[in-house]
Amino acid sequence: MGGCLSSPAHASLASTAGDSAPETVKSKALDRQLREDEKHMSREVKLLLLGAGESGKSTILKSMRLIHSIPFTGAEKEHYRRLVFVNLVQGMKLLLDMLEEWEGTFEHPSHVNLLPLFITYPDIAEDEPFPASYFEPLRLLWNDSGIQSVFKRGNEAAVPENMSYFFADLDRLFNPSYIPTDSDILRCRNKTTGIIETTFPIDDRVYRILDVGGQRSERKKWIHCFENVTAVLFIVSLSGYDSCLVEDRDSNQMQESLMLCDSIFNSKWFVRTSMILFLNKVDVFRTKIMHSSIKAYFPDYDGDDQDFNAARGYFKQRFCRLNRSQTKEIYPSFTNATDPGLLKIVMASVTDIILTSSLRENMF
Repeated sequence: MGGCLSSPAHASLASTAGDSAPETVKSKALDRQLREDEKHMSREVKLLLLGAGESGKSTILKSMRLIHSIPFTGAEKEHYRRLVFVNLVQGMKLLLDMLEEWEGTFEHPSHVNLLPLFITYPDIAEDEPFPASYFEPLRLLWNDSGIQSVFKRGNEAAVPENMSYFFADLDRLFNPSYIPTDSDILRCRNKTTGIIETTFPIDDRVYRILDVGGQRSERKKWIHCFENVTAVLFIVSLSGYDSCLVEDRDSNQMQESLMLCDSIFNSKWFVRTSMILFLNKVDVFRTKIMHSSIKAYFPDYDGDDQDFNAARGYFKQRFCRLNRSQTKEIYPSFTNATDPGLLKIVMASVTDIILTSSLRENMF
């Protein structure tokens, strides 16, 4: 009986030994893949761009492309060319709506005849010049003192800050051979919806930068990006201290940013994540404080309303004080997203911060 029982046992052992070879090969291949994945992950930096609407996040991302010599393609330039026309027409329509809502009047009553052009407007086909029929109406309306009086109150209706830039150059924009410059593309406004991911090779690392829509309707998507983040780059529009939200005229942009920043700085998701604060649009801020009082919106500000350094320092302290962690440091910088030269200097420091953070994370 013993011999009869032992025979299947020997057969079973032989079978197991025979099957182990391919399994060993699979195991080694899996180990190699895991090591490669781990190596790739250690070289990858995931940077999350967060901030309220109109903070300039998307402009920061576009500037980063230019800094790292990733030019806009022909197809992208064509997309932005058509978007410039949309910015012109939609911006003017907003001013016309405000003029009516606030019961203003045109300097020249005959300009009321131009209103039908802005009820609906044509889609620009690929390579199609801007409609010549819009050039003179846009020029006339922009130079109308009634429209200009409304534009000066643009902070009350979240009027796009790029309007002065584009309307000062209508002749160039309506040239049939017009191709957007990098400066035009940086100032082009387009609401970010969903999650836009851009990848940059910087030194020996790969930076995955995620730009997530900042308006209230988009924020429920933020949490989907919170895992494995190396650093959060929180963008604040300094010039928003006196401006309302696009989606809510009763809410202040800066107060909204303070509330959001508080929740991000102290989130359980980012206990060990580097926090980089960009106080953006310093150029617009410097101009705006000359005619719009900070104290009217932030009564606790005790500096001179027109003192640029005191004013920007006040907002820097307001944001840095939101951090309730004793171990986490906030890294603030003043930026102008439409100036790639300035941003390049700032980003050099940011890269050092991120590298240090990444190395620290890999030690644990």
